[in-house]
Amino acid sequence: MLVLLGIVWGLNWPAVKVSLSGISPWTLRAIGLGAAACTLFLLAIVQRRTLRISLVRDRWHVFFAGLLNIALFNILLTFAQLGAATSRVAIITYSMPLWATLLARIVLGERLNVMRWIGLALGAAGLIILIYPLIGNGLPHGILLALAAALTWAVGTVHMKWARIAAEPLAIAAWQLLVGALVALTGLLAFEGMPHLAHLSSKVLFALTYHIFFGMTLGYVLWFEIIARLPAGAAALGTLLVPVVGVSSAVLLLGEHPSVADVMGFTIVFCAAICVLLPAGAYSVTKWRTLICSRPAE
Repeated sequence: MLVLLGIVWGLNWPAVKVSLSGISPWTLRAIGLGAAACTLFLLAIVQRRTLRISLVRDRWHVFFAGLLNIALFNILLTFAQLGAATSRVAIITYSMPLWATLLARIVLGERLNVMRWIGLALGAAGLIILIYPLIGNGLPHGILLALAAALTWAVGTVHMKWARIAAEPLAIAAWQLLVGALVALTGLLAFEGMPHLAHLSSKVLFALTYHIFFGMTLGYVLWFEIIARLPAGAAALGTLLVPVVGVSSAVLLLGEHPSVADVMGFTIVFCAAICVLLPAGAYSVTKWRTLICSRPAE
């Protein structure tokens, strides 16, 4: 299931890029997040899992985390793909574990072992290699949006760990997705009005169908089955297959041609993410599960 999830979420990167050639970012996110939210609520009902979040304090924390982890992350990422190559956006987005590690040190006081310091150094080097060649011609706004998306995801993750919400992980994720879907729907109605999907090309329609039913719906069902069966640390490391498939599929399906700097940057950022995600003694299973359950889409 973990391998299948890596393929499903990895292929979702080019699916989003193709979908954006025929529909707006707001429409894409409203439909995709809405479908994912409905899926998790239905899954909770079928499994007779509670969706209740009892404390008012926790409800506000879930709302805030939903804005960061789901709404802002997905919206920023969608606009990023309009302004930069999908492979570069995928690489930069998966620098998130580096930012989360640094923020956890500052906000939560979590200690950094040697491996995590190495990961932070490698991550900084990888991002410099990726970004430096682009500065001469003006840094594409898509790169800045991808960095903002990674930071938003990191802040939301650290906030979830700090808040210690007393509720089931499935309920927390479902309500966060609902918040993201409502934000995307509000943006859609405010900036564009009702979407028109009647005249989509077969290519765009296929990509949109994949995004809704596989990238979002099946992806989240698989994810919660995985974290119920595997140790949280193993599940976290397993998601590193996603950017590998994402970058590879962008090359094969979208015809993108990463430069030498892109390949070097990807390799270094990937190694950096492994360094900071490797379980350490200071990280309990409970903390890792909190980190996992705040994972957004794509």
